[in-house]
Amino acid sequence: MVLYWRNRVAGWTYFFTVTLRDRRSDVLVRHVGLLRNAFRTMRAERPFTIDAIVILPDHLHAVWTLPDGDADYSGRWRAIKSNFTHELRLSRMPLTPDKRDEYRL
Repeated sequence: MVLYWRNRVAGWTYFFTVTLRDRRSDVLVRHVGLLRNAFRTMRAERPFTIDAIVILPDHLHAVWTLPDGDADYSGRWRAIKSNFTHELRLSRMPLTPDKRDEYRL
């Protein structure tokens, strides 16, 4: 089992790599407009700075700086992923839920 050490310090700058489950997929670049809107929605609700971001077909890299007094990057990622998946479903992209009724991209 892998043990991850995750620092959660308010106001810090963090580097993330987020991958799709299907590493052969190109959904991130094919639907980059929906992804951009998911980020925009989250930043309007819970501001943070995107210092850098690289979107590739099956994964993305991002550098964020969170505001002072806030260390909740995981809540932001959860909301971005949820919003992106919801918008994909609305765009009629065929997605199949798993046993937990979650969509694993």
